[in-house]
Amino acid sequence: MPPGASAMPRPDHCSRYEESRDKALELFALKGFGQVSMRELATHLGLTAGSLYHHFPSKQQLLFDLIEELFEELQAALVLGKRRLPAGRDLRRALIQAHWNLHRERPLQFRLAERDLCCLSDTQQAHIGRLRGQYEQRLLELIAPDAQLGTPASTAAGHAIATLLNSLPDWLGDSPLTEAQRLTLMEDMVLGAVERTMASGLYRQPAQA
Repeated sequence: MPPGASAMPRPDHCSRYEESRDKALELFALKGFGQVSMRELATHLGLTAGSLYHHFPSKQQLLFDLIEELFEELQAALVLGKRRLPAGRDLRRALIQAHWNLHRERPLQFRLAERDLCCLSDTQQAHIGRLRGQYEQRLLELIAPDAQLGTPASTAAGHAIATLLNSLPDWLGDSPLTEAQRLTLMEDMVLGAVERTMASGLYRQPAQA
């Protein structure tokens, strides 16, 4: 092994870390991040308070990692959604379905990102804000490619579309519709809102003189 190189983490160690992180995520989502003490978190994970710090540097860092991972996954979904688009498939509907699938896989992380972002430090919040801004701008470019919006309207539209996409699965979760019907309704609501906004012309970039 080269000097200074670290050993690769063992598969069993990685598995235990992922299991502990998933349990922490469940507890945060159930009780709220601010209501969970390090001692309670350690007990929930079956660890001592002292050994917990060998797994996670701090409770706040763990929350940051979970939210950061979500926005990285959202950005990856945009890239993969376009790259793996089947022939003849509407890109916009494919992107909406990708969001639906990610929400189904990670509902608790979406809840934390929406509810507990304020518990992060100013530096951490700024980092997440940059990730979110990049994701929302790229989303707008893909889902409304013909939009010619001024900068404030573009930022607002990207944020609104992303919020709608990432909230609708929860809002529709208690409806009596089947999953396929809920997805179709989500597609129609998002695309209808996008098309109505783009057609209005109220937020278009002024023509250059």
